[in-house]
Amino acid sequence: MPEMRFAVRWPDGVESSHYSPSLVMHDYLTTGSRYDVADFVARSSEALDAAGERVRAAYGFACTSAMASRDEIVRAATAYPDGEVTVLRMEPPLPVGAS
Repeated sequence: MPEMRFAVRWPDGVESSHYSPSLVMHDYLTTGSRYDVADFVARSSEALDAAGERVRAAYGFACTSAMASRDEIVRAATAYPDGEVTVLRMEPPLPVGAS
C-alpha cells in the first residue's frame, strides 16, 4: 500500500506535514487548493479514516499513524476559529492517468 505525506500552511503561515498510509488523500484534497479550516479538518479526517480502514482491510489492524495524523490536524485546527488552510504538497503526487 503506497504511503504519502502532505504539507499544509495554516492561516497564520505555520506549515505542518502529515502522514497517510494511502494515496486516498488525493480523493479529498488537491495540491494548491485552499480550504476553510473546518472544511479542511472534515476532508482530511474523512480521508485519514478511509486510509486507516484500507490498512485494516489489508492487514487486519488499524493504522495508528493515520489516527495520529488526524488527531494532530484536529488539535492544530483549534487555534484557528476561521481562515484558510492551503495544501502545499502531496508526495507522491497522484500517478499520471489516475483519477
